[in-house]
Amino acid sequence: MAVDRRRVEAAVYELIAAIGEDPSRTELESTPRRVAEAYSEFFSGVGVDARDQLGETYPFDGGSEGSDGSGAASGASPEPVLMKGLAFRSVCEHHLLPFRGTAHVAYVPRDRLVGLGRIPAVIEVLANRPQLQERLGEQIASTLFEGLDARGVLVVLEATHGCVTMRGPQQVASTTVTVASRGSLSEPAARAELMGLIGAAPGFAATPGPAATPDPAATAEPTPEPTPHPTPHEVAL
Repeated sequence: MAVDRRRVEAAVYELIAAIGEDPSRTELESTPRRVAEAYSEFFSGVGVDARDQLGETYPFDGGSEGSDGSGAASGASPEPVLMKGLAFRSVCEHHLLPFRGTAHVAYVPRDRLVGLGRIPAVIEVLANRPQLQERLGEQIASTLFEGLDARGVLVVLEATHGCVTMRGPQQVASTTVTVASRGSLSEPAARAELMGLIGAAPGFAATPGPAATPDPAATAEPTPEPTPHPTPHEVAL
């Protein structure tokens, strides 16, 4: 569904007036048009089926040939495909303020592979609509899991939210991390290696381990040496 630019322009004109400004002021005259153009980008994913972005898929044979050399799968266990550091931006539906961050996406193929460029395209369509980070991750996971008939999917999103950094709590250094998983990658043991690989990505805030318990022997103050007392013989001397 295309954004109705005329309605957006009219709404922004009224919004400028509602905050006490003059929408006819020279510096603001073009603002409604500019906002309408920006919203056409921000919300271009509304009403679009993200599964259409997967396009053509390719057969997956496990990377090994059968005994007859035909290339048929020979029982090889599929390994995950992981893409790290995919930049995205979206608009929070609560305050219509932007949030932006990085997506890390992995899937375990069953019998089909997809071009790597298709995964960012799926993220872009789903992000270009009023969103919540939690829902965005779930929608990415569902689209890949169902659209590729994958064995498993893991989606980790890290983002900074304007509604947290620019208003209210104004926590300018905060980052929100969400995890969505499907199928075989819902098992903690199966996704542990992937989480480790994702943790090595730039900007990923790894969860700190438990603080070490201090060794009482190492922190205790040394016991002072006893003060020697003179013997009667020494006193007599």
